[in-house]
Amino acid sequence: MTDTHPLTDVATLRRQARQHIERGAVTAGYGADRDRVLALLNEALATEIVCVLRYRRHHFMARGIHGQSVGAEFLVHSNEEQGHADLLAARIVQLGGEPDFSPDRLRERSHAEYVPGSTLAEMIRENLVAERIAIDSYRDMVAYLGDQDPTTSHLLKQILAVEEEHADELADLLEGMPAHDV
Repeated sequence: MTDTHPLTDVATLRRQARQHIERGAVTAGYGADRDRVLALLNEALATEIVCVLRYRRHHFMARGIHGQSVGAEFLVHSNEEQGHADLLAARIVQLGGEPDFSPDRLRERSHAEYVPGSTLAEMIRENLVAERIAIDSYRDMVAYLGDQDPTTSHLLKQILAVEEEHADELADLLEGMPAHDV
């Protein structure tokens, strides 16, 4: 078996670990453009927060024969999106950045829109659109990172998997809506 990526010798690892220790987890082996990764993560954070807020509103506004069950699903999704936001914020800090929770800048950084929706079907549809945006955004970020930042890439893949589950669930809910509501 040929060695395509030789391992760093122990003496070099030890020497490099002592350099720039104030950078914490960002070692000499970090291959990505850290500033760009932090910007992408802050965009993802804004997207997740906007989704939390939209889902939360929809949870409270869900009405009609399916309102209670669909509203409960919106609450579950809201809580999961909040978990994603927390994971992203923690990773931003781990990379030496600052998570941007500024309400003034959330909408401009978010990939998803905040669309209130007036009917249950509109709420489901808008959440599904937002999930589809998130799916493509996360796929793009994972592709951009390649193997330069495996930790962030792994985190984004975990979040992506949940976003795909959300989209599937919402598509099922939309399919179950009466024809005149869709």
